[in-house]
Amino acid sequence: MTRRGRSKLQAEERGARDVAGGRRILLDFEVGGERLPAILLAPATDHPVPAALLLHGYTSHKERMVESVGRALLRRGIASLAVDLPMHGEREGSTDVRTLRSPFEVVRQWRAAMAEGHLALGWMATHPALDGDRLGLVGYSLGAFLGVAIAAEVPAVRALVLAAGGDLPADLPFGALVRTVADPPRAVRRLEGRPLLMVNGRLDRTVRPDQATRLFEAAREPKEIRWYGGGHWPPANEIDAATDWLATRLGAVESLGRGVG
Repeated sequence: MTRRGRSKLQAEERGARDVAGGRRILLDFEVGGERLPAILLAPATDHPVPAALLLHGYTSHKERMVESVGRALLRRGIASLAVDLPMHGEREGSTDVRTLRSPFEVVRQWRAAMAEGHLALGWMATHPALDGDRLGLVGYSLGAFLGVAIAAEVPAVRALVLAAGGDLPADLPFGALVRTVADPPRAVRRLEGRPLLMVNGRLDRTVRPDQATRLFEAAREPKEIRWYGGGHWPPANEIDAATDWLATRLGAVESLGRGVG
C-alpha cells in the first residue's frame, strides 16, 4: 500500500438511519483508488456542531468506536466520524495481518493511516453540518498512537483524548526504525498548548502504566490523566467522563437526548 496524497476527500453515502439524538450515516471515501469505509454520527440540529475523529485499536473496527464513544458524544451534541484503519474492519485484506511481521510493511501501513487521518479531518473541516473550528480527536490503543501523531501535524484538532495510549514499549522490536515514523513523546510535545486527556488502566498489560506515564510527562500543559483500576478497555464511566471533558473543550451544548439510547 502506497502513501496517500492529501487531495480532497470525496464521500458517497451508502445508507442512513435515525438513532437516538441524531442520524447514523454509512459513508464510502475513495483514497488512492481504495475504498475507505466510515460512519458519521450527526446530531439532529440545523446548525454546525463540533465533531471528533474516532480511531480504533489494533484488530478492531470503526463500529466499536461508534457504539461506545460515538454514541456518548452524540448525547452531548457532538458529531463523530469513525473510519476503518488500513487492514481493519471492511478494508481489503483486513483479515490477513501476516505481512505486518515486516517492519517495513508496518511503516507503510502507518504512513497510509496518517495520510487518511489528515484527509478525514480535512473533510470534516469543510462539511456544512460540522463546525470546522471545533474539531477533536479520540484515539484508542493503536488509534491513540496514531491520533497523537496526526494531531501533532493538524492544528485544526483543538482537543485530544488518548485512551490506552502511551509511549512505545522499551523492548519494541526494531524500535529505532519505528521511532523514525512514530515517536509519541516527540509528537505530544508538538500539541503546543492544545488540551490533552489521557485515560489509562492501572492493570493494562498491552499499553503498560509506565508507557502512559512517559507520554504524559512529555506532554505540555494543559494536560490531564485519568487512571482506572482495570485493563485495556476503559469502563463506561470513564468513557462518559472523557466525552464530558471533550464536550467542554469544544464548547458543545448537551443535547436533550442525553441519556437516551
